[in-house]
Amino acid sequence: MTLRLTVSPADDLLDVPRRIEVTGAAPGALVTVRATTDRSGTAWSARATYRADRSGTVLLDRDPPMSGDYGRVDGMALLTSQRPDPTPGRPAATDVSRPLRTRLEAWDESDATQRATADLVQRWTGPGVRRREVREDGLVGTLFVPQGDGPHPTIIVLNGSGGGINEQRGALYASRGVQALALGYFGVPGLPDHITRTPLEYFETALRHVHRELAPRAGVVVVSGQSRGGELALLLGATYPGLVGAVVAYVPGAHVHGSQGAADPAQGWDSPTWTLDGEPLPHLWQDNPGVTWQPWTGGPPPDRYRDVYVDGLRDRRFAAASRIPVERIAGPVACVSGMADGLWPSSMYARQVVETLRAAGHAHETLLLDYPDAGHSIALPHLPVAQGPTRHPVSGIELSAGGTPAGNAFADADSFAQVCAFVERATRVP
Repeated sequence: MTLRLTVSPADDLLDVPRRIEVTGAAPGALVTVRATTDRSGTAWSARATYRADRSGTVLLDRDPPMSGDYGRVDGMALLTSQRPDPTPGRPAATDVSRPLRTRLEAWDESDATQRATADLVQRWTGPGVRRREVREDGLVGTLFVPQGDGPHPTIIVLNGSGGGINEQRGALYASRGVQALALGYFGVPGLPDHITRTPLEYFETALRHVHRELAPRAGVVVVSGQSRGGELALLLGATYPGLVGAVVAYVPGAHVHGSQGAADPAQGWDSPTWTLDGEPLPHLWQDNPGVTWQPWTGGPPPDRYRDVYVDGLRDRRFAAASRIPVERIAGPVACVSGMADGLWPSSMYARQVVETLRAAGHAHETLLLDYPDAGHSIALPHLPVAQGPTRHPVSGIELSAGGTPAGNAFADADSFAQVCAFVERATRVP
């Protein structure tokens, strides 16, 4: 028999799971499957060895690997377990106009002549999605518009302390029918290099621009952010309840924090992050005697960073002064968090947000997606998950986001699908 490797579907959007199957092996043969992807000029790869069944077949979503880069039954683990050679970490930012192309190879360990290949394509944008750079009203961002006539569900996408513009998430949202403005607020040409003293009025301008120019469905603008962007999304919802129709907060903070790893070095890690009417907002680190040590000065990294946040909350005065008044948010709220978050206590923060809303009699949907084995880096489906320490893109300090490979991969895929459904509900025309 001839070894054959098939992928179904072979070419589709990033969030679509694939069925990878090897046929034609000898019954009981050890078959190795390897996936190699060019990610921004660097080859990322993973492999696993399986035992073929009595019909000579291996199904990656059915069979446990005998050995390799992962040990679980997971049809997409060949992609989520990939690592670059030689440096571990997350892939660099990707040009969303170029799909990810993966070469799959399979071979019989006992017969080198039995080899097969197949190609797998993951696309960021579906048919008809339009991309346009936004440089109006002082804003810096990229707009992704879905195929077809509007009005569309509409979302503003905010990055966290890494800065930049999250075009990847914006493109995939648009491919699922959600108009997305991926908005930069620092770390982008034309904007500051650091997060320190970012004025909330910039985001008010963005919200008014979206309402005026983009015709959001049902008049609802959803604001979504990751990490510090999650903190920001909650803060914007509480500050501008007439402009923010719903909030999606990924691994968020429930309090305002100092600038931390994205700080302007001249002003320090505990400098204010946000300002309103020219005045800095009180933050958790400000004159807080409970914070006796902090992990942003470049010293040896600890195993976990979250403890410094818990320490800072022990004094109720400082906790109360920095708390985001989420009960002022006038629309649905979704929080996505990881119980194994190694950077800050996003699970505790997310639960605090949801409990505060429910205690206040919040009249809108509250959704909590709190994943037991996920860390801080809950991203998009079927991409390499965070494994081991990485360096912060602004400070360069070594960080460990936490979570298990399986837990992070599940959270990536499940949260994206659930958030898309949440946005659909939040923007539904009455």
